[in-house]
Amino acid sequence: QVQLVESGGGLAQPGGSLRLSCAASGFAFNIHDMNWVRQAPGKGPEWVSRINSSGSSTRYADSVKGRFTVSRDNAKNTLYLQMNSLKFEDTALYYCTRNPYPWTSSAVPPRGFWGQGTQVTVSS
Repeated sequence: QVQLVESGGGLAQPGGSLRLSCAASGFAFNIHDMNWVRQAPGKGPEWVSRINSSGSSTRYADSVKGRFTVSRDNAKNTLYLQMNSLKFEDTALYYCTRNPYPWTSSAVPPRGFWGQGTQVTVSS
């Protein structure tokens, strides 16, 4: 069955960095566009970033543009999110998801497409 297992979350100070990973299995990872989405406490889910199947194209939400970088290693079936210059408002559960939508969409995929999530907390 499809499995997405996120890791790498933790506690970081404002201005700090974290690198998230998402190990994928049970599907042809190398033919799917992939997303990162996040959900802060008490808020709805927010689309963060997308990468195409080959890794040659990426998109970002305005809230993270210039600070986050999405990448993938299709040989390892792994998706990454490098997060730099972290802010308090980046505190959230972060999920990787397969992408069922057109490339230019910023819609959040249904929960059935998500992994179990990894917590990122930005605090001084």
